[in-house]
Amino acid sequence: MINNDVLRAIRYMLDLSDGKVVDLIHLADAAAPVTKEEVQAMLKKDDEPGYVECSNRMLALFLDGLVFHRRGKDESRPPRPPEKRVTNNVVLKKLRVAFELKDVDMHQILESAGFPVSKPELSALFRQSDHKNFKLCGDQLLRNFLKGLTMRVRK
Repeated sequence: MINNDVLRAIRYMLDLSDGKVVDLIHLADAAAPVTKEEVQAMLKKDDEPGYVECSNRMLALFLDGLVFHRRGKDESRPPRPPEKRVTNNVVLKKLRVAFELKDVDMHQILESAGFPVSKPELSALFRQSDHKNFKLCGDQLLRNFLKGLTMRVRK
């Protein structure tokens, strides 16, 4: 999925202001060079004037900030560098951690969006990329997961 679409979907899901999105990014990296105006440009549709593409680094910092905001920051661990490449699998993993979702929750969320998956299919999404049973998360699955999670959060 396009990084801007993921950012837009999570922002809508949690009803975050532009300033809050900047705060979450700074929570992950206080030195991140992002302003409210840049966030507003990233949230525009790709055919609108002033649209700016959300980089992998920016999305990774936003997702890390969301995890820190919802779960707290473990000061005993050294900070991890943000992912260089944010795949759909990474987005799914970070949302799972941020919302403290178990397998049962994940299945319910996908079912509520009309996109049920089997247990082996779901577990394959969370394996290491070099594992023989690893499966790439498709755009449709991530889109439906975001839709189901939004329904769950905003009810």
